[in-house]
Amino acid sequence: MQKIKINSEFIKLDCLLKFANIVSSGGEAKFIILNKQVLVNGKICTQRGKKLYCGDFVEFNKICVKIE
Repeated sequence: MQKIKINSEFIKLDCLLKFANIVSSGGEAKFIILNKQVLVNGKICTQRGKKLYCGDFVEFNKICVKIE
């Protein structure tokens, strides 16, 4: 599991995917999110702007990222 430390209250899902180098662009993030390929805390999430906080975790294509 990859751990990402944020210095703000939250990070948006599409930004996290780019920040963690899971995707290479915002367009790619939008595509995989809208195609129901991303799990947030174990549930499918289709909201690009979903706010993620410390303790949340995101999964895509067997890659898991936890926010600290």
